[in-house]
Amino acid sequence: HRNLTIMLIPGIAVLILNAYLPIFGVFIAFKQINYADGIWGSPWVGFDNFSILFSSNSLWRITRNTVGYSLVFMVVNMAISIGIAIGISEIRNRAFAKAYQTSMLMPNFLSMIIVSYLVYAFLHPTQGFMNASVLQGLGMDPVNWYMEKSYWPSILVLVNAWKGVGMGAVVYIAAIAGIDQEYYEAAVLDGASKWQQIRHITIPSITPVIIILAILSMGNVFEADFGLFYQVTLDTGALYPVTDVVDTYIYRAMIELGDLGVSSAVSLVQSALGFVLVLLTNYAVRRINSDNALF
Repeated sequence: HRNLTIMLIPGIAVLILNAYLPIFGVFIAFKQINYADGIWGSPWVGFDNFSILFSSNSLWRITRNTVGYSLVFMVVNMAISIGIAIGISEIRNRAFAKAYQTSMLMPNFLSMIIVSYLVYAFLHPTQGFMNASVLQGLGMDPVNWYMEKSYWPSILVLVNAWKGVGMGAVVYIAAIAGIDQEYYEAAVLDGASKWQQIRHITIPSITPVIIILAILSMGNVFEADFGLFYQVTLDTGALYPVTDVVDTYIYRAMIELGDLGVSSAVSLVQSALGFVLVLLTNYAVRRINSDNALF
């Protein structure tokens, strides 16, 4: 398999450069970075850099928001992605199917800065589409969206889903395409409806893929999309109770302290917790059904 092995080299090189070499930077989390002395010459401070996170009065709030949003995003995006994948796979006209798939995938390539402008165009206090067209058209009072925290959990879920479900649907479309068509043919002969085919053939067939993606997603539960929570919300202080997450909190701390070691310490904690969650989730899946476990 020499030729196939050679084809693996670029992918392995990218993986090593982006995933393994940066691991050597973990020691920065245990140093007080002095830019005059450089990274290697900066003094060791042990676990002092971790104190800014664990001694913070906002620890419960940012942890709750980070974990809560991550879990909701995972469930909502997965459900919508599966629904879109099943819907597109049922379209017999391949040209229309490709057009729908492309339109759903395009938001994934937009920068969060562009997304923030789109959201702002909808939610501008006076000229936004929601206030100027929808609410006033219904005879309702306008809402200052960027000062009302109660709306933002739903807004963030919608924005994240709009941007991310297209990419998730691609994976499930590929999984559905791999299902043997003889199963559907046999189901039709037995008089199964379309819904019964989806329920008893499509979903069980792609369940291993769903479980694997869920296990991998658990590794990001303690991480948040910085652009979503910082750019889209315009970093508005009034929204911090429902939009402040670990990443935005540490970013503001970095701006104030200018300490790279603190940022590295928090990233290390996030990675370690994510790794543990992946192991625990995979262990639970393996206890239930070993065939669906990742390892």
